[in-house]
Amino acid sequence: MADRYAHLRASLGDELLAKVQAAKLLVVGAGGIGCELLKNLVLTGFLNIHVVDLDIIDVSNLNRQFLFRQEHVGMSKSQVAAAAVKVFNPDATIVAHHGNVKSPEFGLNFVAQFDLVLNALDNVDARRHVNRLCLAKDKPLIESGTTGYLGQVTVIRKGETECYECQPKPTQKSYPICTIRSTPDKPVHCVVWAKELFRLLFGRAEDSMLYEDPAGDEPSAYMATVTARPEASADAITAYAAAVLVAQFETEVAKRIGMDVYKGAKRLPEAVAGGALRALAAEYAQAPSRVARKAGWDRDVWGVEESAREFSACLHDVYSSAALREHVGSMEFDKDDKIAMRFVTAACNLRSVVFHIPLQSYHDAKGIAGNIIAAIATTNAIIAGLQVLEALKIMRAAKPIREACNYVWCLREGTRKGLLLQPTALEPPSKGCFVCGTRTVDVHLDTAALTFGEFVSRVLKSRLGVNEPSVSVGSSLIYEEGEDAAQGLRANLPKRLRDLPGGGVTDGTSLSVEDFSQDLDVTVCVYHRVFDEEEVPDGFVVGGQMPVASAAKPSAEPPSAETGTNGAPAAAAAAAAAAVPAAAAAAAPTAQPAKRGREDGGSEEPPSKRAAATVATAVDTTGGDDDDDVICVGDD
Repeated sequence: MADRYAHLRASLGDELLAKVQAAKLLVVGAGGIGCELLKNLVLTGFLNIHVVDLDIIDVSNLNRQFLFRQEHVGMSKSQVAAAAVKVFNPDATIVAHHGNVKSPEFGLNFVAQFDLVLNALDNVDARRHVNRLCLAKDKPLIESGTTGYLGQVTVIRKGETECYECQPKPTQKSYPICTIRSTPDKPVHCVVWAKELFRLLFGRAEDSMLYEDPAGDEPSAYMATVTARPEASADAITAYAAAVLVAQFETEVAKRIGMDVYKGAKRLPEAVAGGALRALAAEYAQAPSRVARKAGWDRDVWGVEESAREFSACLHDVYSSAALREHVGSMEFDKDDKIAMRFVTAACNLRSVVFHIPLQSYHDAKGIAGNIIAAIATTNAIIAGLQVLEALKIMRAAKPIREACNYVWCLREGTRKGLLLQPTALEPPSKGCFVCGTRTVDVHLDTAALTFGEFVSRVLKSRLGVNEPSVSVGSSLIYEEGEDAAQGLRANLPKRLRDLPGGGVTDGTSLSVEDFSQDLDVTVCVYHRVFDEEEVPDGFVVGGQMPVASAAKPSAEPPSAETGTNGAPAAAAAAAAAAVPAAAAAAAPTAQPAKRGREDGGSEEPPSKRAAATVATAVDTTGGDDDDDVICVGDD
């Protein structure tokens, strides 16, 4: 019988091949890069692989994620990919996990069993989490990313190299198409989806990411409806508007819920009642754009009724106009086109209602402009290949990782020497990194305005990537999450920072923040600053990158909670208070003695200093998508 591994034995040598076959690997992500990576790994002789992915297969994946076929739509990516790569090497053991890598089951103890971890993820939050797990268990991590023709691969090892968070990442403005179509959780996801619906209804339908082949094996819930263009009569247009509304916001949503697409979601989407949509479609004459407009109308937020009427009104405006009607099928979205922008705002808000996402005004929706950067299958393949090469260097173990491995860029344009792949040396850990270095981070914010709930969700979780925070001021524990967390401490969430127990959080207060799920312990130094809302829309700055002097207004003594001069957070505070159960708010003390956590077994941009100057003007893929098309939102 022929030796399946003869070619690998000849190229790698017996010793390295033995190490490769004995290694136990974790692959996080089974999309564009993940499919290529899994295939490469089994063909290179890796025989023991676990793969984790939360997503299910969408029809939009089929043009580049080559392990998937039409019959796999709606199935788990990790499970289908695991079965598919077994065909390449039946000797391989591929264990698929359909779930979120941030779930407790994939915590510190889970990661500890692997010799090497390889990321093929699509968001910064998950990358940060895996980075921290690997640092905590001292496991080498091969990180990757692509955006269009650009990509990079780097290797992370505790104490030897920069970790994923040693260099600041630009604000993420890229979103995978799978997220847009299936699991939106931000307003921008809904705006982009609404633009694609505009293209489906008025432009070249087949170019829309929402397009589904009417002749495909899986019957579409809406294609037959949206392609049945109405006659010019008011009744026909109203009937068409009603049918499209029901198809998109009731039938399609119910279909996906029935397919268990949202099985792992914290909160299930809710379809809009079809009867109500039909009635509202007939009330297009009462749409916001058709009633007397008051000053500032574009700042009003449309609810379900206003949005459904406006949706229908836009269809009437297009199909009742002979000049516009003849361009249906070739229209292009233009944010300065009032009909197009009204339609997108209405569709965006209806989508947001379904997924429990904050609604947007016409003005805010217009401010989110973007374009699609198509995922390039060959870029994914190149990056996945580079990951395996770095994995072989680690397996060989001839030198320390920082000497053996490289940070490799995939460029769109060649260097002066014509090189499209640019390797650079790995950098040492940054002493200022709050994850692997100093364990200290500065945060500048308005302590009299920001509530503690906003601080936890927006600063600790969203910006710093803390998963399950426990927060202490001095010796007093004021908040915790995770197993056996004290629910009574949730009563602190609606309070403004300066009104917290233990003297409050004011200028110069140090908070101890621990996350036992990531083995993270960091000191957050809070400094009171009042920012100009236009200069710093988030209302806070993390680290030392302060805005221009005119934007920051230090205030040594913030006003009291009763007489505060900044009333902006009142609505947010009320929302946070509403989220706290009444029983918790009335519960026992809001401060408890600080306590240490359980042991592991008890309970989880390219840096400017690099030499890769040739990509100085390129998109930074370290925080972008790497397993799908991406939607890049511009600033104009």
